[in-house]
Order: sequence, then structure tokens, then C-alpha cells
Amino acid sequence: MMDTQKYSKASSILLIVVILLLPAYLLIKTYGVHGEENASVEPQFTGKESCVECHLTEYNDWMGSHHERAMDYATETTVLGDFNNVEFEALGMTHKFFMQDGKFMVNTDGADGTMQDFEIKFVFGVTPLQQYLVEFEGGRLQTLALTWNCLKNEWYHMAAHVYEGQNIEHGNWLHWTNQAQNWNSMCADCHSTNLIKGYDHKTDTYNTTWSEINVSCEACHGPGSEHLAWADLPDYAREDIENYGLVVKTSGIDHVQYVNNCVRCHSRRSSLQDFDHSSESIYDHVIPNLPEHPTWHIDGQIQDEDYVYASFIQSKMYMKEVQCNDCHNVHSGKLLYGTDYNKLCAQCHVSDIYDSPTHHFHKEAGMPGKSVISDSNIEMEVGSGTLCINCHMHGQLYMGVDYRRDHSFRIPRPDMSIKYGTPNACNQCHTNESNEWSEKHITNWFGKSRRFHFAEAFSGAVNENVVAVDQLQDIAKNELYPPSIRGLALQHMGTFFQDSLRTIVDDYTSNLDPTIRLAAIRANQVVEPSDIQRLLPLLNDETKAVRTEAARLLSTVGLDQIPDNYKGIYEKVYKEYENILIYSSDFPIGKFNLANLYYNSGKNELAEEFYIKALKQDEELHFVKLNLAYLYNRIGKNDKASLLFDDYLKHEPNDGQALYSYGLLLSEMQKYDESLETLLKANRAQPDRPRVAHNIAMMYDFKGDKTKAESYLKKEMNLVNDYNGKAELLRFYLTNQMQSKALNHALEMQKEFPNIDELNQVIRQLQGQ
Repeated sequence: MMDTQKYSKASSILLIVVILLLPAYLLIKTYGVHGEENASVEPQFTGKESCVECHLTEYNDWMGSHHERAMDYATETTVLGDFNNVEFEALGMTHKFFMQDGKFMVNTDGADGTMQDFEIKFVFGVTPLQQYLVEFEGGRLQTLALTWNCLKNEWYHMAAHVYEGQNIEHGNWLHWTNQAQNWNSMCADCHSTNLIKGYDHKTDTYNTTWSEINVSCEACHGPGSEHLAWADLPDYAREDIENYGLVVKTSGIDHVQYVNNCVRCHSRRSSLQDFDHSSESIYDHVIPNLPEHPTWHIDGQIQDEDYVYASFIQSKMYMKEVQCNDCHNVHSGKLLYGTDYNKLCAQCHVSDIYDSPTHHFHKEAGMPGKSVISDSNIEMEVGSGTLCINCHMHGQLYMGVDYRRDHSFRIPRPDMSIKYGTPNACNQCHTNESNEWSEKHITNWFGKSRRFHFAEAFSGAVNENVVAVDQLQDIAKNELYPPSIRGLALQHMGTFFQDSLRTIVDDYTSNLDPTIRLAAIRANQVVEPSDIQRLLPLLNDETKAVRTEAARLLSTVGLDQIPDNYKGIYEKVYKEYENILIYSSDFPIGKFNLANLYYNSGKNELAEEFYIKALKQDEELHFVKLNLAYLYNRIGKNDKASLLFDDYLKHEPNDGQALYSYGLLLSEMQKYDESLETLLKANRAQPDRPRVAHNIAMMYDFKGDKTKAESYLKKEMNLVNDYNGKAELLRFYLTNQMQSKALNHALEMQKEFPNIDELNQVIRQLQGQ
């Protein structure tokens, strides 16, 4: 289920970020099987029936799996919920489930807030919950908040669980009828085979299609026509056919390639386009999110939904070349040894050492004692503590009833819980005890020493502790860390210690791993010509995500800053990046990103169009109003800009940057009293900004209040503490004929800057008078 986006103040600047596909409790209609009328030499999807004859064992494993039942039509055999004239009370409303002319129906609150009847067209998932899809205009399928709990066989309201305490009414973006719960964009590509989203950004409609309604054979192995052709060949002719004619390799590959086959669905990510099985790199079609706060805890533990990948690649297991099928039957999705969890771990970890009281320090099943209730309200019986997964893969509930385990396979660290407020498995079970209680036991069992954890560096970075600089650099260059953590270290340097990154960023923009290259680009800021020169060669990067990220940054400087010999490739990759944003523009943030691109490119009409569309889709995205205000100021529509600033500041009254910009706008509009009042508010919100103090000083100077003007210029000087800051005060004295103050100030400046000819000349002139 999709969580509410947390937009930081940084979102207020003209920054383009690729829309994130967040989890959702959502999903729609097979609007026909696509591609058949355009058959070509490219491999074609042939359907699961073509696989059964040769792969019956795998097919039988797949039948009944979560993949096989990922999505289906609503029928008597697929619908698990009770539609036998059932009433259900939730969020102050009475919802009804019933049958009508053989159709599954629900009476619930619609897009206008009134109770209406809706037909269930599709089911989504099988256990521990099942969701239901309703068809709307424009090719949309929306996921009902009313959800069937398959474990307890009862209805529950998803929004009441996931958005507890929030008022999710029909006008809210999170309401089941709105985009946050839209199947086409939120879920479809991972629950059906050969999914084409088919979004038209001009008409804001979908023509979403698939080959098979669920996750079938070709969802993972790719289109099978060439494989079938290979199978029909005589034995002697098969030798020269690469990978048996299959598009995707699933054997004879390393653990990185194997795990990457699962990334596009089992990760929290950005999508660049519809999935292309022939892509050489996952970064040609998706960008997996790095495990950063607040979606993850600062130590990388799951917080919001992450779909396993970002957790697993942090683990020692992954770094030791463990891959998905070492633990899971990839066709059934089940664990290899069923519920004998420790046997699964004993494939690598010697059971005599690790499956013993000297390691786990917990009672065996059958010993006297009491069960405990975990923080997810799960009863942990006596003996549960002997299971590896309960100490090293603790989890939490998502979507109300879905318990998912953290795949980072971490050692419980109560000491980090004490320092950083992160969870630990001890206290997730023993909820009545303190972190200190757990840490005392860990120390008694394993000693006082603790390994350095990257969370120490990341926490230090967030708190702008300079000690973190060296730690982040060490992590970034240390290949014993997974690429995601190294990339996150680079991004933290870019965010908090840009100067330290600038000296080493070239070492990472040429790294072989696209995760590192992409992170290095994102961490970089374009503030001087050398930054442009650094990015230009990356326009030729073989990986789509990397080259388009370079184009994103270069778009902020304008085409006139691109050398002639790079203009051709820049325009090509710019168009590629524009198409990525168009693909994601069914989201309000996607529209916002597209508008930002057009703003930076000087395409003002298009920028205005998509800023307005973003606001129309989600009126709570207040920062969009700020960017639209900047646009109106650029094109001379200052009255409209002023109204948007007013509206934005009602919701974000302490945004110092917005107050400063608005103060300048009001001055431009010759509303000087309002300008000064707004600039003073900006100064109170951000007292450490020298330019705010400078503009306040200039306003007081203009209004004739020389004393206050002098006061704020002194504030600016103290904040900047350089020659230019001191020179501003000197110019003020000279302009206002305050020769005595000017001479005294100039002489003080001369002590610090004795060799400035301009300053010495001013002193001579003042002394001569």
C-alpha cells in the first residue's frame, strides 16, 4: 500500500527527481492481448500453455503460487471475500457486499463521497489478504480500501490500518478512487505478464494491456517464441543457439545477475519505461531505491515497504554470493525446507555451532515458560527464540495483516537502538523490556566489542558532524560494502559535505557499477564549468538511468552551456529523459518533474500546463505552487505569483527560502512595506542567511532608516566574515556620506586585508578629506 509522500523543504527548489513507485493496496481490465497484430522478428509471448509439455514439474510448482494468483478475473472460484449480503462498519460508514445478476458488488463511498454501488471486476492476490478492483473511466482500475483478511476470514478497511489517525476522505489523494490507489501505475507491471501501461499524458487516460493476467512463465523468462523454435530443432542443430533461445538467462549466471532478475518487482524503485526483458542492465528500465531514511531506518532496517531487494543486498549473505533460489523454490515461492527454518540456514551455517543454546541463548520448545507478544501482535511461543529467523530476520506488519521479514539478515544491535532509535529483534519480541535490558544480555553473552556500522557515519552526516566525512569516504571506496551502501555514502557526502565530495567524485562517475555512477551523479551539484565538463561524457553512458541523470542535471544549466560537439548527444538523451518523465506523469509528482524540465528548458507554456495539472491531481502538493509562482514571476505575471506565494505560505509559514523569494517579488511589485515585513519573517525563519540580512538592510536604506540599515549590514558582515561582506558595509557608509564611520571601518578592514589596492585608495581619499 502506498504511504504518504514526505516532501522536504528541498522539494521547493526547481529540482527534478524521477517519480518513485511506492507500494500500494491497489489494481484492472485486460484491454486485449497486445502485440499480436504487430508480429515481427522480435521474440513473441506465447503463453504458459506452451511451456507445460516440457516443464511440467515447474508448472505444477507454479500453480497455486502467489505468482499464479497475483491477479485474476472476479469469479466464484477466485473471489475469497464474503459477498453474501454482508454489512461492514468502517470510518463511520456502513459498507455492503452483495451479489447482483451474478456480479460481485460493493456499496461504498465513491469519488464524490456519496455511497454508491460498484462492480468488482478483478481480484488481486490470495493470502494473507485479497484486494478487489473497480473499473473507472479513462481505462483506470482502482483498488478498494475494503479488503478481505484471508487469515481471519473477515473484512477490514485498509486505509484505517495503514493511514491510522488520518482523515482519508474522497478528496484526499490516498482515497481509493484517486491516483494513490490506481492499479495501472501502482501495481500492474508486477502482477501481470508483458504489461504495457499505455498512459496518454495528453488525455490523462490509460490503455493498459497484458499477455497473461497473472505472473506467468514469460514474466521472468521473457517471450518464449525463440525458445519454442529451439525446442523444435533436432538435437544436432541446437548447439549454436544461445541460452536455448530464451531472452533471460536464469542459469550459468552469478548471484548479482540472478538477483537482478527479480529486482523489477521485488524492490522499491523508480520505473523508466515498460519492462524490456532484453535489457542488459536493470538500470535500463528501473532504478532501485537506496535504503535511506525515512523509508528505511538509518541502519538500513525496513520501515516502510521495500519488497526485499534493498534489504537483501545489504546482507552478508548477498556479499557471500547467496541468491534467491538458495532459499526459495522460485516457481512455487515456498521455502526449500518448509517450516524447518533452521535447516535452511544450516545449508551454510554449522548447526552444532549456531543451532545451539550457546549461540541463541533461548529456551527450546517444550521447556517451561511463557510466550511473549511481539510488537506486531504475534504470539511468540516458548522455543521461538531458537529459530534463526526470529533473531536475524525480524519483521513487521504491512497492509494491516501482512507480516514480512527483513532480508538484511542482521545481528541484533540494542546498542544502536539506544543511540539512533532503530529497532532490534530482542525488543521487537520482548516489548515489555528496555533497550538497555537487551544490551546488557548481549554484552553478557558476546562481550562488549561492537563492529562499526554504516549507521554511525550516516547519522553523523545528518547531524553535519565533520567526523562523518572520513567515514563516508571510507565506506564509498570500500568494496566490502554493497554498492547500495557505498552509493548512499556518496549521496550523503553530496548532501551534507559537498566540498569533500567534489575532490573525489570523478573516481566514482567512472565506476563499473551503475549504482555507484548514478549515486555519484546525483550527489554532484552543477555550480561551475568543471561540473558541466564532468557530466558531458556521461551522456554516452551505456546505461539509461546514468546517461539520463546526467541530462537531468545538464538541463538545469540550459542548452547554451552545452558545447557544440555535445549538443547532438545531449538533445538525444534529453528526449530520452523527457520520455521517462512522460511515462511517469500519471502521478502528480511525475507531472511536477515534467514541468520542472520544461521550466529549465524555457518551455514556459508546457511548464505552466503540467504544474497546474499536478496541483489539480493533488491539491496538497503545496510546493508545486511555489515553483509555479517562480514561473509566473519569470513571465511577468507577478499578480498570479503573489497569490501562489500567499497560498503556499499559509501551509508552510516558516519556509525561509519561500519568504525570502516572496519578499523580493513584493519589492519588484513596489509593495515595499509588505516586502520588508516578509523579509523580516524570512530572517526570523533563517537568521543565518546573509543575503536576507543584506536585502533587509537595502530596504531600510531605501525607506530612510539608516540606523536599522547599518544594523542589518553588520549582521550580514558577521555572517559572511569575508572581504566582500565587510565591503558592503563600507559602501553603505560611503554612499550615505558617513565619512568618519567609513574611515574607521576601512582601517579595520586594512588590518585584515592590507594588500587590497581598492581599499587602500578609499582610505587615502578619506584621509585626504
